Amino acid sequence: MDEPERADDLGVLARRKIEAAVISPIYDEMREAFGEARAREVLGRAIRRAAVASGAEMAKRAPGGASLESFKAIQHLWTKDDALTIEVVADAPGVFDFNVTRCRYAETYRAMGLGAIGDLLSCNRDGAFCEGYSPSVTLTRTQTIMGGASCCDFRYREDIEKQPGG
Repeated sequence: MDEPERADDLGVLARRKIEAAVISPIYDEMREAFGEARAREVLGRAIRRAAVASGAEMAKRAPGGASLESFKAIQHLWTKDDALTIEVVADAPGVFDFNVTRCRYAETYRAMGLGAIGDLLSCNRDGAFCEGYSPSVTLTRTQTIMGGASCCDFRYREDIEKQPGG
């Protein structure tokens, strides 16, 4: 008999789908109670807080400490199950640039009828995760597939002066 799958074994895409199914009716209630703008604000704040905490938790487990290099080593968590199709543009010390050309997160949220909040459920987590992961790692992104662009442009940088002990 197979062992049941542990939560850690689930890819991020599978977890996000489960989370979205739980969040959807709560978001609907928030919208009814205090309107679209306020519901987006509250949901965005809550998810951002969770993303910072998730980054901090992952940082604790980073071999040798949290850095852009250790962050690169965990990218497979977000691409598992073909969740993202990426094209690496630059990968060097202190730099990690890639474009996402297919995003199954966006596809999943749209299929669930949650396209209007997909940016909150997924895209806005990325920079917040970095904040929790390491003060030295920053993300710049000017466009997303969720927002209607043909690709997402992820541009990570590391400022070693902001590293603990740096």
